[in-house]
Amino acid sequence: MKAYFNLFDFSQKVNYKTEILAGLTVAMTMIPESLSFAILAGLSPLTGLYAAFLMGLITAVLGGRPGMVSGGAGATVVVLIALMQSHGVEYVFAAVALAGLIQITVGIFRLGKFIRLVPQPVMYGFVNGLAVIIFMAQVEQFKTSTSGGTVWLSGSALWIMAGLVALTILVVITFPKITKAVPASLVAIIVVFLIVLGFGIETKTVKDIASISGGFPSFHIPSVPFGFETIKTIFPYSLVMAGVGLIESLLTLNVVDEITGTKGKGNKEAVAQGTANIVNGFFTGMGGCAMIAQSFVNLSAGSRARLSAIIASITILLIILFGAPIIEHVPMAALVGVMIMVAIGTFEWISLRIINKMPRHDVAVGILVAVITVWLHNLALAVLIGVIISALVFAWESAKRIRARKYTDEQGVKHYEIFGPLFFGSVSAFLEKFDVANDPAEVIIDFKESRVADMSAIEALSKLTERYQKLNKKLHLRHLSEDCRLLLKNAEAVIEVNVVEDPYYKVATDLH
Repeated sequence: MKAYFNLFDFSQKVNYKTEILAGLTVAMTMIPESLSFAILAGLSPLTGLYAAFLMGLITAVLGGRPGMVSGGAGATVVVLIALMQSHGVEYVFAAVALAGLIQITVGIFRLGKFIRLVPQPVMYGFVNGLAVIIFMAQVEQFKTSTSGGTVWLSGSALWIMAGLVALTILVVITFPKITKAVPASLVAIIVVFLIVLGFGIETKTVKDIASISGGFPSFHIPSVPFGFETIKTIFPYSLVMAGVGLIESLLTLNVVDEITGTKGKGNKEAVAQGTANIVNGFFTGMGGCAMIAQSFVNLSAGSRARLSAIIASITILLIILFGAPIIEHVPMAALVGVMIMVAIGTFEWISLRIINKMPRHDVAVGILVAVITVWLHNLALAVLIGVIISALVFAWESAKRIRARKYTDEQGVKHYEIFGPLFFGSVSAFLEKFDVANDPAEVIIDFKESRVADMSAIEALSKLTERYQKLNKKLHLRHLSEDCRLLLKNAEAVIEVNVVEDPYYKVATDLH
């Protein structure tokens, strides 16, 4: 007999057994990724596990999407690598907390919809660059520290490392063909761990990187100077981390919506993500966001509620408290193999298949964002440049779309029917379409298929009407939309508006 109960979902029945099993499975898939992402950023593995616990628990309870799983994700951690290298872990914790505050602000003011302003080519470039960074970080694990610095592994140590990595990848690829009941990455780590342990193979382990033995995460105020200089240092990283985290989370939310046939709450999820990141910043976690792979694992296991993510988080905490002696002996080769597969899965291969079908400027933007991401490890700059270039390209293309259909009616009145948006980019082309000197005494400009978008457009209309007035010619504007008329009215306080709309015509919005 199935046991059902309501847990924070009130209107939804929850299968107790299914949720617990799904939660245990999710926990096992989150542990290797959390460890690997923390090590990737130069952080203690324990900060990755704390992030998995705190992010998973808080977003499960407060989030807007039952069935979705959050944790210490690579997309947000990579943002902080440069800050970690330049200023240290305390600045990372401060940046995570500030990112959380930004995310809460986005959720409270319902600004989640603006995440859609990030163009798809920018996302392709960002994700592909991220995949390359993750892969290159695994190459670094083939080095070892000596008194003279860091050197490449050689001899038997290199062959053992390479062989174990290859074995891990082989298991991850082939095991799903046998069964998908158990995560392939977990099986691969266990297999490599048992082989190393059983044959007494000498190879690098998690303990060689850092200890993960710890207790319940304790409250810790980041040890950074409180002042403008600190804010100036961490704000760019926090802003990009908040944006990347929300993009990942809201995209994952949409995917879960499609799979479950239900509707999540994006702004509520943004508040939950922000709350979780603030807690991370003050409890020594590296922060994170929704994890699409773990969310898929959760849904595939049958979960449709919040309980599974809660169980996963508690399981991770128990491992921190009691399972450290085992986890510390996990071979780094196993984690490297898993992360190589994560990098391969992260890369948007579809972007290569459709590259010859995409507009050239979109291809250029995607490549540029990927190059900046990999070359400078500066995701903030990469995303910002990508968005700016995409916006400029859009403005340029839109400017070329404005056109006018001209004709003279039976009364001798000249008509200009405008098509396309009138804004700063299209003003010059717009003005070139009018023959003021040779036009008749009465001219009508019809905006039924156009919009007056900004102050540049208003000033252009003002100059145009002034030219007609100097020649004692009458100019009428027709079918201005309500927002266009409001823009004209507001502009009167800034410039002299020589525009009078024809009162005998309804605005375009009234015609539908």
